[in-house]
Amino acid sequence: MYNPRDLDSQRDPMLSTSKSLAATLLALTTLLSGCAADSVLVDRYDMRGLQQSVADQNADLAYLKTAGDRHHQELSELQRESTRQILDTINEKVKPPECPPVPKAPVCTVDPSTDTGTSDRVKGKLVVGEVEKALLVGPNFIYDARIDSGAETSSMDARNVRRFERDGQEWVRFDIPVPGKDETFETLERKVVRNVRIIQANEEDYERRAVVELQFRLGDHEQKAEFTLSDRAHLTYALLIGRNILRDVMLIDVGKEYSTELPRSIRTNAIRNN
Repeated sequence: MYNPRDLDSQRDPMLSTSKSLAATLLALTTLLSGCAADSVLVDRYDMRGLQQSVADQNADLAYLKTAGDRHHQELSELQRESTRQILDTINEKVKPPECPPVPKAPVCTVDPSTDTGTSDRVKGKLVVGEVEKALLVGPNFIYDARIDSGAETSSMDARNVRRFERDGQEWVRFDIPVPGKDETFETLERKVVRNVRIIQANEEDYERRAVVELQFRLGDHEQKAEFTLSDRAHLTYALLIGRNILRDVMLIDVGKEYSTELPRSIRTNAIRNN
């Protein structure tokens, strides 16, 4: 037979289990509700701290800007003061402009002891024109010398050439014209270095001419060289400078004349062409 008490006894465990489950759910809900509240509190606290930090930073920035502006003003004032002091100092020291005195005309003076003559040179070679003033050292005569690269040997105007022997060697005595004085001659003696044969154009015979050494000067250049003694009365120039002197020593500028100048002391004391 069915007993209602048996049914109740079966329902009691289920009821107990339901009550236990409900209690568990209630506790869990309560716990979750507490965590959510704590989470909201934490977020609100963090927001207030962040806002306070931003406010503090803005205050610091405002202070720094104010301090920077003040410092800039102080530097600007200091710079203006320094500039003013510099300008005042310049105005005190700088005198008003004055016209300089008129310079005296320079006076060109030449010390005879240092006046060696003037000459143009190219790569160490003396530049000469077609005609130059040449000093014949010894008699100290200054001639207008013809510079001729077509002549092999230099030549000197010599008259009354006489040969003689001295100490077993051949010498020659000859007369040279005195510059600036017509038909006036001076006699020189020199040892014969060699002889050359000159064939005349209209004659079958040849002329035997003596070659001697003479010392001469052009500008600041002085040397001893061989000269053929020849009667140059029919020629314009008593002295001719040929290739034996020009070679490795001089260059000819055919467009010039008298491009060199002898020292003043020589020009003053020597006998020369006018």
